[in-house]
Amino acid sequence: MTGPSIVWLRDDLRLADNPALRSAVDRGEPVIVLYLLDEVSPGFRPLGGASRWWLHHSLLALDTALREKGASLTLRRGDAATEIPRLVDETGAGAVFWNRRYGGGAREVDTGLKASLRDRGLQVESHQANLLFEPWTVQTGQGQPFKVFTPFWRACLDMPEPRHPVAEPREIHGPSQAPASDDLDGWGLLPTTPDWAGGLRDRWEPGEASAHRTLEHFAREVLEDYDKRDEPAQAATSHLSPHFSFGEISPFQVWHRMRRDLSPEAKNQAQGFLREVVWREFNYTILFSNPELATKNYRPEFDRFPWGDVDEAEVEAWRRGRTGIPLVDAGMRELWATGYMHNRVRLVTASFLVKNLLVDWRVGEQWFWDCLVDADEANNPGNWQWTAGSGADAAPYFRVFNPELQADRFDKHRDYIRQWVPEIDDDSYPEPIVDLKASRRHALDAYEAMRRSSD
Repeated sequence: MTGPSIVWLRDDLRLADNPALRSAVDRGEPVIVLYLLDEVSPGFRPLGGASRWWLHHSLLALDTALREKGASLTLRRGDAATEIPRLVDETGAGAVFWNRRYGGGAREVDTGLKASLRDRGLQVESHQANLLFEPWTVQTGQGQPFKVFTPFWRACLDMPEPRHPVAEPREIHGPSQAPASDDLDGWGLLPTTPDWAGGLRDRWEPGEASAHRTLEHFAREVLEDYDKRDEPAQAATSHLSPHFSFGEISPFQVWHRMRRDLSPEAKNQAQGFLREVVWREFNYTILFSNPELATKNYRPEFDRFPWGDVDEAEVEAWRRGRTGIPLVDAGMRELWATGYMHNRVRLVTASFLVKNLLVDWRVGEQWFWDCLVDADEANNPGNWQWTAGSGADAAPYFRVFNPELQADRFDKHRDYIRQWVPEIDDDSYPEPIVDLKASRRHALDAYEAMRRSSD
């Protein structure tokens, strides 16, 4: 069937290593590159505020890159089941290409569209682009998804080497008359009243070009110190996570960058970094089998966990970094200011909310979803459930990350804490809102009550 090719981009906002885009270009017909803001299809989770800010700027960068290649970005808004066929009818498209998604609602939409468009005679293709290993390809000997990360990691290493990245098209020929497109500013993705994104603008540069600069800087300047990654004051992590979340860079590009042109010290650290990349894949495998991961306990026995009555004042103190616990407050202020938090500190702040304040993990997960520029449909709930003890390969509930001991171990000179809590030594710093030892004991008692209720 002749007619233009539609490339429907979702969480893959890049030109390089984009198999759907590559296939559309190779088809030889004009290419329409579409981004559809779908916040209404069943099973979809609307983006949080920080992610909406990132999306706006990432789409701007993508449109600029497309125009340099001879095309442009078409923006539409609405449910995919309606808007994709509508664009096909408007343009006389003969083919639709996309890269696969793994959440339950997204898969249902994609499956339905693939069937209906093929019934109309269109060529429809989906591609592997955003995971190194498809969830259904890494399974136990019994053909079941892994529930523990370490054997999952070993199974991935036994798989064939991930493919090499697909080349970026030299040219992308758009149609002679571009389809009607929404105005990006009209989507209202940016905060205005108030404009709280100043810290995000200072800290981040969304877009594919920035993603590759970040990767290259990490490989050449940072990776050799990756063994210090648990120290939040050290520049020892990649800061690639938001670029991953929006697909501005692919795991295939990262995987193969770790295989070449590294210093001897960096080579020694590369496998540890790739292990963390594959942790993301593990969470997506869990999401694939458990599409309600953000709202439902992975381990059903936690449905009986006796969460305490929410003290809104305590939760608000946690959100604003006013708990009187320095490492917790530093992390929550970093999150509020920059849309990001160091991973070790994420564990500490999450553990404090769930186990010291005895607040349901879903309350914290939703706050992180709204505040993180790297909020991810698999990693965010998967990691919160890991910390809470209710998830796959979860930290045992009795493992409570004591913020004071964690600070002694990973921020011994208090450099990170003083960066975000400069008043720590002043009389203005609040007293702790909870006693760490007593609240830990309370949490363990609640855990034992849950266990007894299941006997």
